[in-house]
Amino acid sequence: MLGLRFRTTGVMHPLQCVLQAQRSLKWGPLSSVSWLLLRTCRAHSSVPSSSCLSSEGQSSEGVEKDFSSRLAAGPTFQHFLRSASVLQEKPSFPEVEDPPPYLTGDELLGRQRKVYLETYGCQMNVNDTEIAWSILQKSGFLRTSNLQEADVILLVTCSIREKAEQTIWNRLHQLKALKTKRSRSRVPLRIGILGCMAERLKGEILNREKTVDLLAGPDAYRDLPRLLAVVESGQQAANVLLSLDETYADIMPVQTSPSATSAFVSIMRGCDNMCSYCIVPFTRGRERSRPVASILDEVRKLSEQGLKEVTLLGQNVNSFRDNSEIQFNNAVPTNLSRGFTTNYKTKQGGLRFSHLLDQVSRIDPEMRIRFTSPHPKDFPDEVLQLIHERHNICKQIHLPAQSGSNRVLDAMRRGYSREAYVALVHHIRECIPGVSLSSDFITGFCGETEDDHLQTVSLLREVQYNAGFLFAYSMRQKTRAYHRLKDDVPEEVKLRRLEELITVFREEASRANQTSVGCTQLVLVEGFSKRSSTDLCGRNDANLKVIFPDAEVEDVTNSGLKVRAQPGDYVLVKITSASSQTLKGHILCRTTLKDSSMHCLT
Repeated sequence: MLGLRFRTTGVMHPLQCVLQAQRSLKWGPLSSVSWLLLRTCRAHSSVPSSSCLSSEGQSSEGVEKDFSSRLAAGPTFQHFLRSASVLQEKPSFPEVEDPPPYLTGDELLGRQRKVYLETYGCQMNVNDTEIAWSILQKSGFLRTSNLQEADVILLVTCSIREKAEQTIWNRLHQLKALKTKRSRSRVPLRIGILGCMAERLKGEILNREKTVDLLAGPDAYRDLPRLLAVVESGQQAANVLLSLDETYADIMPVQTSPSATSAFVSIMRGCDNMCSYCIVPFTRGRERSRPVASILDEVRKLSEQGLKEVTLLGQNVNSFRDNSEIQFNNAVPTNLSRGFTTNYKTKQGGLRFSHLLDQVSRIDPEMRIRFTSPHPKDFPDEVLQLIHERHNICKQIHLPAQSGSNRVLDAMRRGYSREAYVALVHHIRECIPGVSLSSDFITGFCGETEDDHLQTVSLLREVQYNAGFLFAYSMRQKTRAYHRLKDDVPEEVKLRRLEELITVFREEASRANQTSVGCTQLVLVEGFSKRSSTDLCGRNDANLKVIFPDAEVEDVTNSGLKVRAQPGDYVLVKITSASSQTLKGHILCRTTLKDSSMHCLT
């Protein structure tokens, strides 16, 4: 290492920070290395001369001066934070055979320290939590559900809206008190921020909340053991580098709930759509898909574990494209829904979503398949036909609209008109009779007028969704809207419009769900109802919650056998009432997914 050796101390020597960039390619160049971010790198420029040795191991004033001059001209803490925001290429599966030079292999082990994980935001964050825990578990950490006994608290965060971030800031204030009261007889409590908020705010979190010891962006979970080893020395540590190819394809997520009947399977990460309101491309990076083989392997393992439902996850899940093998890279261009365009150059080749959906649905005929969140542009006929044909692919489609106004849709850069969207809705309902539709809407976007709002209201009434997710617009830095548009709709107007949309949605969803009354539906049992210990709760094909009494019923696969339904069982339920969000009924029998598909449920 340039002829210099470092005396072992509790703190990493600053010259090591500088020289780390010149290490061999085993740890890669500076652009792809997860760097230690020192709280103040320059503060160590006055290290006693006895800590800096010449090649003969003797104290040297010349070496000290040389060190100081190089340190003064070298990168600072802020430099690394700025550099981390740039998309960098790095290997999907880094070959880290040896620990970094400032850590021993033993220091990378968890040594049975207890980790408390708290998840906020979307389903992708739930899956990220499982990935992070899989990595930490292999490094010797233990999981705890008791906040008071935790040695490490990790918050998996969301940045999609300001309210989501404010929730985390409030939570950090609570955890600060917990950290302060920590008994000196125990190891210090370490707190980390993971996910999108770590990626978006970077240094602001470390500077504003000194209680935070660690930051890890969505592409840096492999680095968690090293980051936690670094913070044990009392320093802050961060890795917020985004990747062009990290998919965690080789990591089997550890299910966070042992009694779960369903699981999320991440098939891709990032997004290329660049809708003007959306922060996702900046917090999760460019779109990249997992190899089909690794996805199928994970689904098979989940099937072997007895899970009865998987949801394929991605920011734009149905734009999946596996280019991992040369033979996949044919010249066939993307086949979009009619009337839809993209904000990026048309892509070619690769195994598409229809291929993946086909293969996943063949693994286990008793496993339901769902997917979210899709973009309306990526619903070619082959996908719709597959959903119609396969009994274990749920006849439920999430179709984010965001607005009913062409003017607002154009400002959002959604790539379609209201007319094209409505035409797709009709086409889906023709291809998949009885399909259930859900959607996302944003109210109060930049420049939205009262007339634009009323057009969104009319779209809600026209489509009559079974489920919906509605939000008031929240301006996010880095987005196109932040740079090009003005957030000019007053907050009170946003909230009033949101309430109006919610009211209309509930009215129409209630009407749509009323059509289920009198019908017999297949329900996957999840457990007891939260409101009654005598009722069971599950979800139907449309992903709506169904409540029914816990009663002894016949098992149709074993004539004459009486059973009580358990989590993971499929049961037939006759629906007796419906609201905008929940169905109620009484249980008829226990059955199988395949058997129930052989006759029409009415």
